[in-house]
Amino acid sequence: MTSPAPDPQRQPREFLETLYHAAVHRALPLHNTAAFLPPPRRESGGRTLVLGAGKAAGAMAQAVEALWPADAPLSGLVVTRYRHTPPRPAGLAQRIEVVEAAHPVPDAAGLEAARRMLALTQGLTANDLVLCLVSGGGSALLTLPAEGLTLAGKQRISQELLDSGAAIDEMNCVRKHLSRIKGGRLAAACGPARVVTLAISDVPGDDPSVIASGPTVPDATTCADALRILDRYRIAVPEGVRAALQAGALETPKPGDAAFHGHAVHLVAAPRQSLQAAAEAAHAAGVQAHILSDEMEGESREVGKVHAALARAVARHGQPFARPCVILSGGETTVTVRRPPADGPRGRGGRAGEFCLGLAQALQGQPGVWALAADTDGIDGVEDNAGAVVAPDTLARARAAGLRITDALDRNDAYGFFSALGDLVVTGPTHTNVNDFRALLIL
Repeated sequence: MTSPAPDPQRQPREFLETLYHAAVHRALPLHNTAAFLPPPRRESGGRTLVLGAGKAAGAMAQAVEALWPADAPLSGLVVTRYRHTPPRPAGLAQRIEVVEAAHPVPDAAGLEAARRMLALTQGLTANDLVLCLVSGGGSALLTLPAEGLTLAGKQRISQELLDSGAAIDEMNCVRKHLSRIKGGRLAAACGPARVVTLAISDVPGDDPSVIASGPTVPDATTCADALRILDRYRIAVPEGVRAALQAGALETPKPGDAAFHGHAVHLVAAPRQSLQAAAEAAHAAGVQAHILSDEMEGESREVGKVHAALARAVARHGQPFARPCVILSGGETTVTVRRPPADGPRGRGGRAGEFCLGLAQALQGQPGVWALAADTDGIDGVEDNAGAVVAPDTLARARAAGLRITDALDRNDAYGFFSALGDLVVTGPTHTNVNDFRALLIL
């Protein structure tokens, strides 16, 4: 359990950090998995194979190992992000192999993991159970490029999608159609075994077909959709791959396909639950909390500006909420990476930091407003921080340090800006992932 929240008047930053940890705690796999585990296949003599991918895959595998009967067969393979395998609890026997690979741009380790998973599906029977553990990040970690596409080509397309500002559902539509394992193909490969998917949602709307590009669920998007997205963001693909998309040769299994008959999907943790846990922690400290939405999307800096406008209205006019209060939101914003100025290097940072830059710029030092934005997986983009904190004196301290927030925004350099101020939030990997967490405290 998380500790009681500090006094928000005296320790606003520590108060906000406690809310973040309450949100993360609510999404940890061990706290959510037991109710959704199917019974072992004892009477049928079948085996249980565990396959999975995502930033929480290592922790999800440990949760299954802890909860699965010790005398029931269990084996499998999951892939998680480098340095995201949690420490193994004393006395917990390892029955599921955990390997690590790169995120957000795939690498050879992820490719090999995907190949091995498909190989493990060979020879499955109707008596067998496949337990699939899926969480955010699985798209990059479970990479097996479509025919005609190399790993290097997939890496380039992935990086260009990340830099483009495309929404997560757009990126995953492309990923599904350029893959031999995502978009329901893993489940199809498991036939005739029954597949039960346990998912931790990191996407707005909690659509299982978008989480990790839906390797075990039907896909309603089409090759034509993928082509339109590639063209919209001017991302090139090899001519052979483009021709295959145009011909529909890379189509994914659709809803109603017999490959999914008898399968089940359970959402074991979701952003809304974590925001509610943070709200309960605020209430316990005597502060009213208001959840805006767990489905917010858009350009991170612009979402920051919208939050700033709301915070200023509360601080100045007591509308639409009375002070003191906490405003919470989640979802998955995006960052369009700007071309760095000719006289400077490309900046560092992720969605949470970029949100904080936009927020701080729009708040203009508004008294009584503090904020924390962080990714619930503990990593903001590819850096070592989870996010950052904004205080009423953020801009004043930046000016005193010779920093200009406009320069940081121009270079997408949230990490450099907040690091210089000592305002990064550093937690290390949390072993779960329900995406963006934002909390604004108005005193």
